[in-house]
Amino acid sequence: MNIIDQGIKQGLIKFDESRNFITYIHQNKKRNFNNPEEKVQAETFLTLVLIYGYSEKRIKQFASVQMGSEIKEADLIVYNDDKHEETYILVECKKEDLTDQQFNIAVDQAYSYAVAEGAKYVWTTSRIKNQYYEVPDKKPKSRIEIPDIPQFGINKLAPYKYVKGGISQVEGNRVYEPEEDYGKKQKFFELEVVSESELTKIFIQSHQALWGGGQRNPSVAFDELDKLIFCKIWDEKRHRINGEPYDFQLFRGEDPEDLLNRVKKIYAIGEKEAPEVFKDGISLSAQETLTIVKYFQRINLNKTDLDSKGKAFETFMGSYFRGDFGQYFTPRPIVKFIVDSVPITQKSKVLDTSCGSGGFLLYALDKVREQATEYYDPIKEEKDHYKFWHDFAEKNLFGIEINDQIARTAKMNMIIHDDGHTNVIASDGLLKDIDLQNNTKNFEFKYNSFDFIVTNPPFGSSIKQTEKAYLHQYNLGKKEDDWLSVKALREKVRDSQSTEVLFIEQCHKFLHENGYLAIVIPDGILTNSSLQYVRDNIEEMYRIVAVVSLPQTAFSATGAGVKSSVLFLRKHKKKQTEKIINQKDNLKEKVKTDNKYIETIEKWEKEKKEAIKKLETEAKKKNPSFNKKEINELIKDDKTKIQNEFKDKVNFLKEELTENYFSAKQTTLDDYPIFMAIAEDIGYDATGRETQNNELVEIGKELSKFINRINETEV
Repeated sequence: MNIIDQGIKQGLIKFDESRNFITYIHQNKKRNFNNPEEKVQAETFLTLVLIYGYSEKRIKQFASVQMGSEIKEADLIVYNDDKHEETYILVECKKEDLTDQQFNIAVDQAYSYAVAEGAKYVWTTSRIKNQYYEVPDKKPKSRIEIPDIPQFGINKLAPYKYVKGGISQVEGNRVYEPEEDYGKKQKFFELEVVSESELTKIFIQSHQALWGGGQRNPSVAFDELDKLIFCKIWDEKRHRINGEPYDFQLFRGEDPEDLLNRVKKIYAIGEKEAPEVFKDGISLSAQETLTIVKYFQRINLNKTDLDSKGKAFETFMGSYFRGDFGQYFTPRPIVKFIVDSVPITQKSKVLDTSCGSGGFLLYALDKVREQATEYYDPIKEEKDHYKFWHDFAEKNLFGIEINDQIARTAKMNMIIHDDGHTNVIASDGLLKDIDLQNNTKNFEFKYNSFDFIVTNPPFGSSIKQTEKAYLHQYNLGKKEDDWLSVKALREKVRDSQSTEVLFIEQCHKFLHENGYLAIVIPDGILTNSSLQYVRDNIEEMYRIVAVVSLPQTAFSATGAGVKSSVLFLRKHKKKQTEKIINQKDNLKEKVKTDNKYIETIEKWEKEKKEAIKKLETEAKKKNPSFNKKEINELIKDDKTKIQNEFKDKVNFLKEELTENYFSAKQTTLDDYPIFMAIAEDIGYDATGRETQNNELVEIGKELSKFINRINETEV
């Protein structure tokens, strides 16, 4: 039960039927609950009563404060007496969507009210961020920052707020306690599990605080924030006994430099465990570190729902990376559909060749985590459950990302999701496997070794031979053979090739025989006549399993508008590929032979030459004084006409033979069923807003059954 519902149950607040207005029953104050600030006000009031133990009779909301000749209004004042004569705590509430600068202004305002009212303590809250101060009894009344305000009946605060288990000093076996002279009834707090929207706000606001409106490059700010999140996660994971305080929090009486040094110690430990995550140390100032700690100290990143923190993290980082790097992250309904459709298990070796922020890898990890729950109780058999999915995360999950910063972010994203960062590398995913191994010192990236590849490669960019010398390593990087060419053509590398086409072949190299590729591709690969050679190569390399068409708006919310489909392919055995190529070659030769193609072309070529020769002879007879150049100029138009007629006849014949070939191919090559589907509603609209219907769910269920039948019947 959330604190609002608790407040209703306890008779502290009530709402009208439409829930537009809240009434604070003790004061009989009716307020607009649609006001974002009012929601924070309500939760803060209920926190003071239900968690901190103060009587509602000693709390005054919207209290007048005399500031010189002006009358101001404090959001909440807690008094030490029922008559409201002795001011104890002054509280200032602000809306959640607040910049760090705006919050600091609110802090100044609250403190000035507190001094004017003679309050002992100050609490400024936006719910996303909280700051607490003690006001000295004597002048100068300079601020003393404290970890928390006291609960009712507490005379002396402990130096921290958050401990493992959130136990009170008077609860259970007191195995770890602060000094004995602190208040015996003090309640400590366990870290909080937060919602997706709240976590997103924390990410965004903390980044803005480091960015400083342009004082630091946004990507640099992102890197530094990543490091502190890394420390936060590591601190949560550290083994500690019940009652022991967390290190990633503000301690009373501590200099910011002390906090920075403590955070750096956490980072150093993590660095030894995962040196590939960050190569540089923390470069933030002590004050900046303190600011970020205040945002994150109360939340439990490890226990926050997997999907929620993943969405929050990607929502936050997507806005920066789209602008800075031209990256488009795959919407989660599409990722989930792809991963759910293929039979990934704990023993599967899974790769994303363009992993971005790691969405496909995380869903694969989550799928195996769910499988672990089928075998082991996550509580009673925690060790076996953990080993089941963690072995998969550590040994079988692989990602390649060309951008170094995004690769580090993918690692961080996976650390946030509990693990699986070890085999995420920063490299060009189109390099040969041996080059990937040598460049990254990770020797698991081997051709012919992966069971599944799930990926959404970058669209629209081209690899130029002048820029990337590896283009010649790809069959699809070379000009296709013209089987109807009379002259033998020398193999020639293309000037350029699109990345999505090259990734189709690169994925084939990484898969072992019968391995599966699920790839998002632009529809042009399936429909453009100029890309028939790509489809021919796919036919030779893979068994086409499924084509699922996505709506035009599938990637609109992420900034891309290309009509796309998801292509599911299974790598042919080498013998099968050779068989198909031989069948196609033999068929082409048969079509040419049956139609006497070479003889016909040679005959027409001869006729063309004779006709041109006749033109030249007749022109010379009529103009004996003309030289060769003048004769050619004279017959130019007629000569062009003859050449064009020849070309037209040849092209018409080629078209006829090509149609004959495709018609014959349909009956010659092995026939097999292909799963086809069109998804019009995929769970969100063009703006990214969720809809009530996601056709991919049912399509995925049927596709999964289809793939299982293939695995059972097609060895």
